[in-house]
Parts: sequence; C-alpha cells; structure tokens
Amino acid sequence: MTWILDAFDSRTAQLSLEDLELRTGLPRSTVHRILDQLVRLEWVDRAPLGYRLGRRSTRTDVVPGHDRLRAAAAPVLHRMALQTGNVAHLTVLDGADSVYLDKVGGRLAAALPTRVGGRRPAHANAGGKAILAWLPDESLAGLFEGGIRSCTDRTITDPDALRRELERIRERGGLAFESGEAVPGVACVGAAVLGTDGPVAGISLCGAEQAVDPDRLGPLVAAAAREITRALYPMSGDPARRARFR
Repeated sequence: MTWILDAFDSRTAQLSLEDLELRTGLPRSTVHRILDQLVRLEWVDRAPLGYRLGRRSTRTDVVPGHDRLRAAAAPVLHRMALQTGNVAHLTVLDGADSVYLDKVGGRLAAALPTRVGGRRPAHANAGGKAILAWLPDESLAGLFEGGIRSCTDRTITDPDALRRELERIRERGGLAFESGEAVPGVACVGAAVLGTDGPVAGISLCGAEQAVDPDRLGPLVAAAAREITRALYPMSGDPARRARFR
C-alpha cells in the first residue's frame, strides 16, 4: 500500500493501473486488489485517467488554509523540477515535523520515499531546516524538549550541533543543505518562504547525492523561495531584509 501511495508524485497526479504497475514493480492483479481497498478507505480516488490521491492521503487539516500557498508555489516547483531533473518539495512545519504539501518530479520522484500529506522530522530535511533557522530560540527549545529523532546515521541529533547548523543556514542567507540525513543516498537544498512574521513554508530540491550540487542549485532554490514570497505578499517587499524573526 505504501509503494502505491508513494508512486503518486504530486497531490494532483493521475496514474493508470499500468503506470502503478510499472512504478511499484508489483503484479497488476496485486495493484488492482490493493487499489480497491484504498478506494474504499478514501486513500485513493478513481479519476478519469485512472487513479489519484484521495481525501485521506492529501489531508492537511493539521496545517489548514494552505490552498493559496500551494497555488503560489506549484508553478515554481514544476519549473525547478523540469529545469534540474530533481524532485521539488513544498513543506510546512507541524510541531517538529515537516508536512509535505506538494511533491513534483520525474521518474526519481517515485523512488524517493516522500509523499503529499506525509511527514518527516524537520531537522533532518533541507526544507525543514530552512524553516527552523528562522524560528525564535524559545520555539526551537519547545519543539525538541523531548529529544531529537534520528532518521539515519547522519542525522543531527545533538542540540548544540543543530543550533550551529541553523546558525550556518542564517549566515548563508537562509540556504539549507543536507546529505543523507533524512534518506540514505539522497541530498537536498532548501530555503524558506518568509512571511511578514516569520517562515511560512520550506521548498527544496532533492536528488541522488552525487547529482546534487549545492553551489549550482542553491541560487536557484533561493530565487524560487523569493518568487513564492513575492506571489504571496506582493505589497510587503522583502521580509527577509526587514526582520530576522529572532
């Protein structure tokens, strides 16, 4: 069931039974049987061209009111994915987790274990770290008072090391990098979408470690975050220059 849900590379993607068979590597009869169960449970809906994610897969009620954010980010994410061949994500913070609002990419997207509506520890992914870097110290302390979870042997789990990492992100103007911290063999470059009162979302480009060049992708991701910010707050100027949110 997880393989089938992860095969959808965006919340609006429509996939045929053959598409799902190819992306998951499962027998067609198995895919069809599981899809019937997922449809009954509202994880998947039937669509004109096959199937798409259902209400329970795309629910974002833990972070309500993000339709405008997704609309502003969607064309930017698609352009980045097409331009680079990497997977573009849009995330928001829910507690200490990043919740994925959108995921856009090509064949690599199906192999990357993230999905719309899913979540991962924010400190382990570039989009999440980009958001955390702009939070007040007291907010960070509250998020991690129960400890810092590990995803891989590269995940930062020491509070002092995490604070130093977030300081480096601020010194770079908000660019966050990670390599193998969330998923082995996967690297990401991220930046925050900044509102007038703080970070509202994170975007990232992810791909195989050997294919992700932070020097090349960093300026692209930073420019994309600023473009989404301007789309959301056209009259407010550049909030990153007006406030540090700390």
